[in-house]
Amino acid sequence: MNDNIRFKDTVTIGFMLFALFFGAGNLVFPAMLGQQAGDQYGFANLGFLITGVGLPILGTLAFGFSGSKDLLDLTSRVHPWFGIGFTTMLYLTIGPLFAMPRTGSVSYEIGLKPFIGAQHDPLLAAAFTIIFFGVTLLFSLRPAKIIDIVGKGLTPALIILIALLAFAAVAAPLGPPQQPLGDYSAHAFFNGFQEGYLTMDTLAALVFGILVIDAIRAKGAVRRRHTLLVCFQASAISAAILGLIYTALAFIGAGSVSAFGRLGNGGEVLQRTADYYFGTFGGAVLGVIVLLACLTTSIGLATSCSSYFHTLFPKMSYRRICVILTAASALIANAGLEKLISFSVPVLTILYPLAIALILLTFAHDRFQGKRSVYGWCLLLTFIVSLVSGLAGTPLRIEWLHVWFTQSLPLYDIGLGWVLPACAGALLGLLWPKTRPAES
Repeated sequence: MNDNIRFKDTVTIGFMLFALFFGAGNLVFPAMLGQQAGDQYGFANLGFLITGVGLPILGTLAFGFSGSKDLLDLTSRVHPWFGIGFTTMLYLTIGPLFAMPRTGSVSYEIGLKPFIGAQHDPLLAAAFTIIFFGVTLLFSLRPAKIIDIVGKGLTPALIILIALLAFAAVAAPLGPPQQPLGDYSAHAFFNGFQEGYLTMDTLAALVFGILVIDAIRAKGAVRRRHTLLVCFQASAISAAILGLIYTALAFIGAGSVSAFGRLGNGGEVLQRTADYYFGTFGGAVLGVIVLLACLTTSIGLATSCSSYFHTLFPKMSYRRICVILTAASALIANAGLEKLISFSVPVLTILYPLAIALILLTFAHDRFQGKRSVYGWCLLLTFIVSLVSGLAGTPLRIEWLHVWFTQSLPLYDIGLGWVLPACAGALLGLLWPKTRPAES
């Protein structure tokens, strides 16, 4: 084997990386961001691209840099128990708690709801999610190549349809952007930064990044340096496509207020826009493509999550775990897209800073000789701040600590209060008496 990888292979891996991150459920977020950010959508979109595109790419590169075999191996650098806890929480988040139910909710919002009477929503939503996750279960128990074939065909179709919507929106704008809502008027960039958490792609990168690294090695990369170079080149291709799509959707969302008024979620924005430019047929085509794309995403998530939990609990069969995960997803999906998103915010506010800190420490691992105390203190202080911030909007709010952080901790009011404690924790870990280094 040698390090000669053809450009064609790099492009192929770039599209593979794009397909991993471009879940159909993510379409709703930049569209809604545009609605809320109004004439500040440019700054908001920039923040969104950092966490929705940039950080997932860094997460993938971190795997190539670390040499870890999987997420559990990487997170065990902090502590074995942290590795199990954090990895399990990530799989629950991108699985039955939020990402899997979201595929069902987005499918319903775009694929069915626009074509039925509002009075039938609760009953039909329940029936739809049962069927949707029943099909997910069926294919997860009997994986078939047809899912890969259909998935590869749907992604280009969805990109083409979004491109047509974007061209139509530029040629005949829906209307001028309106005034921003809430904090978008003063902190559009930082609001967009936190909105990018909702894609969950950074968490997905930590789970699936090793697949990309393995694909690069399978093409002939031997040295770590060359593996990282190819990964960076493939990432640039993926990032360019994702960036264009998210920017186009934010632009559409910003103009949609003038045409349709304030809407409840990004799914409504996309469906109304498709109807506006292409009529009922266009809306129906969008609905079918999104539904099938969400279904393939749901099957992939169910399969990977079931495999992980079967490894964690080998006495439980893969089949039983898969049934439990899909049943839980169907139940949670009935909360509706808007509630599902609002429920996910506290959890993602807690998890994302930990994921970001872990990724950055991975790149600096050799600089501090893999000292376990650096990982430990950095992530401990990060967790304390992110926990308080995440619980701030819930009944579990730690009032006195939240008020103190708001008054005393720089950047806390814009969702980045964990940054300085993370740096302080890393410095404290460097000065801490010598401990056993984390495994490389």
